[in-house]
Amino acid sequence: MENKFYSIAITSLCLFFLSTTLFASNNEILTNYRLHGIKNIENTLDKSLTDTAYWKEYLKDKDTKFGYIESYTNILLCDKSKSELLIYSKDANNTYQLRKEYSAFTGKLKGDKKREGDLKTPIGVYDIVKKISKVDSFYGPMAFVTSYPNLYDKYEGKTGQGIWIHGLPTNQERDAFTKGCIAIKNKSIECMNRNIDIKKTVLIIRENSNDDTNPSKETLAKLLSELYAWRYAWIYNETDKYLNFYAPKFKRYDGMNLRRFKKYKTRVFNKHETKSIIFRNINIVSYPNIKNVYRVTFNEDYKSKSFSFKGRKILIVKLQDNELNIITEK
Repeated sequence: MENKFYSIAITSLCLFFLSTTLFASNNEILTNYRLHGIKNIENTLDKSLTDTAYWKEYLKDKDTKFGYIESYTNILLCDKSKSELLIYSKDANNTYQLRKEYSAFTGKLKGDKKREGDLKTPIGVYDIVKKISKVDSFYGPMAFVTSYPNLYDKYEGKTGQGIWIHGLPTNQERDAFTKGCIAIKNKSIECMNRNIDIKKTVLIIRENSNDDTNPSKETLAKLLSELYAWRYAWIYNETDKYLNFYAPKFKRYDGMNLRRFKKYKTRVFNKHETKSIIFRNINIVSYPNIKNVYRVTFNEDYKSKSFSFKGRKILIVKLQDNELNIITEK
């Protein structure tokens, strides 16, 4: 079934490119196919996905106010300076509209969370990993567990855990701040529970509303073209080009540094195996309050003779001098 789906996808891409002159004339593509078969067409299509012009055209009518998003239907936006938590939901036109607005308590101290017990709410991009329906009465009727510390937090050496979105005490008084969590009224958290699917929701926490790190369509087009250039080098065993996408201070989720990572990847590439790598459900979200740093997530389907993987991939990247630099990945 997967092979059938893959063949249909390739055929559809071929038909798309045959209908446009953006990258090559119809005659050139037909001649390529006639002389070299479908594999050569795949190479042409893979190369074309690295062209920024394609992505600029593709993004032209997309809502990119929160970045490039394929799989999230809800955005939770916490603005610490305004003490608010907002829900944006995708409508029938695939545009994010403000749906709910809640007053929120956040950490006692301003700034980004660095360590356990510093009384700060973290700044960053987080998943909601779990809902807890039965909690201590201090946390109201329920709590949503965030992914703090996330991949980038761990890369930065931040500590702490248990950053939740929760309600207010049902039987006792509380301060007008938290130890780092986001707290909203009990009716509000019950409302939020009705309005989000945690598997399709991303949480963005920023320090203030003056954050201007949201990327332009041109920047997103560059990021997407660079992402597919990285993929192209990966598929076609271009070792040096592939490794040049990694930042000098790269450190993988398991602590592997760039030197060890290069040795490992060089061994893999030296096998010269034919690979199939498909990216789906791509999301690129700008990291709040940090210039040119982005969280990139996607579902990766990787197949080669010796290895296969199907699952979620996370990259933290920086766009520097118009080039993609991968800081860390998982």
